[in-house]
Order: sequence, then structure tokens, then C-alpha cells
Amino acid sequence: MQAHETGPQTAPGIRGRTAIADGVVEKIAGTAAREVPGIHALGGGISRSMGAVRDAVPGGRPSVTRGVKVEVGERQTAVDLSVVVDYGFAIADVVAEVRENVIAGVERMTDLEVVEVNIAVNDVHLPDEEADEATEGRLQ
Repeated sequence: MQAHETGPQTAPGIRGRTAIADGVVEKIAGTAAREVPGIHALGGGISRSMGAVRDAVPGGRPSVTRGVKVEVGERQTAVDLSVVVDYGFAIADVVAEVRENVIAGVERMTDLEVVEVNIAVNDVHLPDEEADEATEGRLQ
């Protein structure tokens, strides 16, 4: 077996190691999932409730990684998503598009192979829930 030599003739792309943090992949996957029509929100009931409280605090910003969990290796990654789908959208079609968008985004930006995207649909958002959510946030 021959060791790889480095020097001026070695391609710059192999002169070192790159490590991509879990949080980076979580942000990419969360953003890619939210881009799909029919996705109302990411996260389960408790994480969405806690997130809504954090978002209501002045200066608080919505978390891009809410509802996203990843495992990142040297060359591969796996993604777990928890989503809420808008009423009226075909769930199978929405999650298929989410899966495709997440894989494309993560692989394009990180060069990691996405081995799986597991999606848990935790809720369906009904149109009349908008009014309920708006009044819940007001002090009475």
C-alpha cells in the first residue's frame, strides 16, 4: 500500500479534512423542508408550543432547526423530521417532495450522501386554527 504524498502537485481538495457540524446539516434540512408547499411547520406539539413561547419573547427568532434531528458521519448523514402539513394537501405527495428537497439541498451544500430522510407527520393544520392561534397569543 502506498501512502498519499502531499506537496505542490497534490490537488488542494485533498490537503486536509473537513468536518461539518450536525447543526449545519440541521439548518439546511430545516430550511429545505420549509420551502415545500403544504408544510405548515416543523416540530411536534410540545416543541412547537415551547418554540412559540421563545418566538414571542422580544428579540426571539424562530428556530430553523425545530423538528429536525440529524446524524452526521464523515461521508454520510441521516435526517429525521417532524412536520405539520396544511389541510388539503396530499400528505404522501408533500412528504415525497420534502424528502427530495432535503436530499438535494443537503447533498448539494455539504457533499455528504443522505442515506435516509425519515418524516413523522405529527399534525394537520386546519384553516380555522389560524384564528385560535392569533387569540392565544394575546394577553387578556
